[in-house]
Amino acid sequence: MAVSTADGVDDGSGEPTARIEVALGERTYPVLIGAGVRRQLPKVIAGLGAQRVVVASARPAEWVPDPGVPARVVPVRDGEPSKNLAAVEQLCSEFVGFGLTRDDAVVSCGGGTVTDLVGLAAALYHRGVAVVHVPTSLLAQVDASVGGKTAVNLPEGKNLVGAFWQPSAVLCDSDYLTTLPRAELLNGYGEIARCHFIGAGDLRGLTVQEQIAASVALKASIVAADERDHGLRHLLNYGHTLGHALERASDYSVRHGEGVAIGTVFAGRLAGLLGRIGADRVREHAEVVEGYGLRSALPAGVPVPRLLELMRLDKKATSGLAFVLDGPRGAELVRGVPETAVAATLRAMPSESP
Repeated sequence: MAVSTADGVDDGSGEPTARIEVALGERTYPVLIGAGVRRQLPKVIAGLGAQRVVVASARPAEWVPDPGVPARVVPVRDGEPSKNLAAVEQLCSEFVGFGLTRDDAVVSCGGGTVTDLVGLAAALYHRGVAVVHVPTSLLAQVDASVGGKTAVNLPEGKNLVGAFWQPSAVLCDSDYLTTLPRAELLNGYGEIARCHFIGAGDLRGLTVQEQIAASVALKASIVAADERDHGLRHLLNYGHTLGHALERASDYSVRHGEGVAIGTVFAGRLAGLLGRIGADRVREHAEVVEGYGLRSALPAGVPVPRLLELMRLDKKATSGLAFVLDGPRGAELVRGVPETAVAATLRAMPSESP
């Protein structure tokens, strides 16, 4: 991983204030962060040698970046209900209709569900076509767009069908964040909050660009060491096991970052119950989450048995329930966590009023 930063604001050129490399040998790619960096897209596409591009966008026309080559803009929708195999098939049909070859490129322009969907379509089309992500939400910029995990949902669960397909570049333009409602910004801060417990340190009080850069730098270092999720990369799932279950149990009315924030508080409480951390560290989980203005209590009306059922579907749960938990050696994957301990922790969590 390489990180470089530069002072300054958007001067119309879209030059990044930070550049982070995800070091994967011949597949190393840059993550550019700063105001206006979407305007770097023509340079990126030219570097790929692509002659035409399909831009899959969930944003208004004025926010769709120009790739600098003949392009077809295909509207897609942000949101978990739109992240399914039918949407992948529809996108691939658009690729065919535009005559996209394996030497061309696909660009995503949207939130985390869009980068997931478009990344998987790019991975499957012609067994792999280059994809460039232009993430437009805070959650997508700090996490979803980086690392090459692509997936869509099944009725049975979240992200159950997917592939590893690294992007050729990621352009994190902070200008997009000025268009987001507060609830959407908070959704992204759920991922930033969990970084506190997996090696990023305290990011509270930094500028949003600094928070994005720190979160991406941490993820880049982990992905470079464990691209295929065989060990270290499990750390990135801190708070996610319960978070994903809350999303599914609420029919996605609990959003991803919100679920991760609540899951982070739960992970602290569970680690405390198992004797892995002390009471002060347990409290720190809630303090950090709440310090970002995030929810820390379980939503009303979600039965504990349903959450346990959904957590059994988690991809890490190969031999009983598994969670990434804090401990004396820092965060690590803990397998075979007793369901009685999980259920007791869930029942002891504060719950929102109906």
